[in-house]
Amino acid sequence: MKFVILAALVALAVADKLPVAVLHDERVAPEAGVYSTNVQLDNGISLSESGSAGSAGQTNVQGSYSYVNEHGEEIVVHYSAGENGFVATGEHLPVAPEAPAYVAELLAIAEQQRKDGIKFE
Repeated sequence: MKFVILAALVALAVADKLPVAVLHDERVAPEAGVYSTNVQLDNGISLSESGSAGSAGQTNVQGSYSYVNEHGEEIVVHYSAGENGFVATGEHLPVAPEAPAYVAELLAIAEQQRKDGIKFE
């Protein structure tokens, strides 16, 4: 996972200009499932990530990366990954609209029908 994000950031850096100077590169090598990485490039790209061993045998990861888009706006993405999957958040990412009010009513009716032993096959 970390390699994929770092590779994507390097690809963005290469697409922007060559050469790219690394302003900051701090890494703590994995030990017992715990690691951290902080990288900043001179073109505005940065990555900060940390990981730790999870209870289900996976690595729990949390971090963020940022870059400046073609309009000069800073894009920031925060993410986490672990036993509950991958979740990314950012102001530029689309968000699904809320469900209409009648959906909650229909779900309540279905729950009551299950409690009453009604089965649909």
